[in-house]
Amino acid sequence: MKPSITNSSDFLFVYEAIQCNPNGDPDQENKPRMDYDTKTNLVTDTRVKRFIRDYLKASNEDEIVFVDMEGDSKVSVDSKLKAVVKRTVENEGELEKAFENDSEALKVYKEIIAKEKDAEGVWKTITDKKFKQKEVNYELLAYLVKEKFLDIRMFGSAFAVGGFTKAYTGPIQLNWGYSFNKVELIDSSSIVTIMNDDSSTFGKDYRVHYSLLGFNGTINAPAAKTTGLATDDVLEFRKAIWESIPASPTRSKLNQYPKLYLEIVYNEGVSNGQFGDLRNFVETQPKEGITDKQVRKFKDLSIDLSALKTLIAQDKSGEHKIKEIILKTSADFDFSL
Repeated sequence: MKPSITNSSDFLFVYEAIQCNPNGDPDQENKPRMDYDTKTNLVTDTRVKRFIRDYLKASNEDEIVFVDMEGDSKVSVDSKLKAVVKRTVENEGELEKAFENDSEALKVYKEIIAKEKDAEGVWKTITDKKFKQKEVNYELLAYLVKEKFLDIRMFGSAFAVGGFTKAYTGPIQLNWGYSFNKVELIDSSSIVTIMNDDSSTFGKDYRVHYSLLGFNGTINAPAAKTTGLATDDVLEFRKAIWESIPASPTRSKLNQYPKLYLEIVYNEGVSNGQFGDLRNFVETQPKEGITDKQVRKFKDLSIDLSALKTLIAQDKSGEHKIKEIILKTSADFDFSL
């Protein structure tokens, strides 16, 4: 197993949404999520994580995206774990790899396999309340998380199956995103038809004119020790969060593009959260002659990141908490350190 990361980080991620629905609210006819008091657009962390998981699934053949379909069907976390464990039990080489440092645990599983004959019988035995050797299950689960479940290494998950009851806190977390600009919904009474086999449903098509969305996130080194988040995984995350947003093929999610990813990597031993929510260092307003209601594109906004630049510059000449800055911008986002 690769060693887990030793440096914590804070990151700021910004992307734009143009004439689309960044995150529908099922309690509001699937309208874009809004804080109507401030007229800001909201997007949940789970929406961004879904983008990332879909991208990882398409681009990684050797890793399992755990929070996902099983075949062509949606399944619960419990059902997904059951399917993966059964496949592992059926693969003798994989099982031996999982317990390569614990011959006694391997012996326990092999004895159960010899007795039960099939994977379904093994699953019933190891999840039965009467099964006394649950530590071998936790050892298998730890192997699967650290070697197979890329998204669990990143975002964590709670397992609540008998014999496998354990919660993994994800080292990588994001807050809900909110728009830096006041957002106007497109006035539309258009009705869309969604075909499903021989039937169809009808509904209104709700979208925003323009939303520049900001997310604050953390990468926590102590939590990484539990899930096994490694340096290669962090590199994969940085690529995925940037590439996944415009890669969504659905009609309601088109026209979304990344604008800025800035990650503050701290020196070893320095915890994340040193400067609070990085969005607090971003100021945005419509350009002169343009009202909030008239904002339709990125160039309609003035973005002031001087406070963020000052924050980083002062650390270089002061406490030296920062090890390095990871920065990526779109071609039209003018920001340099």
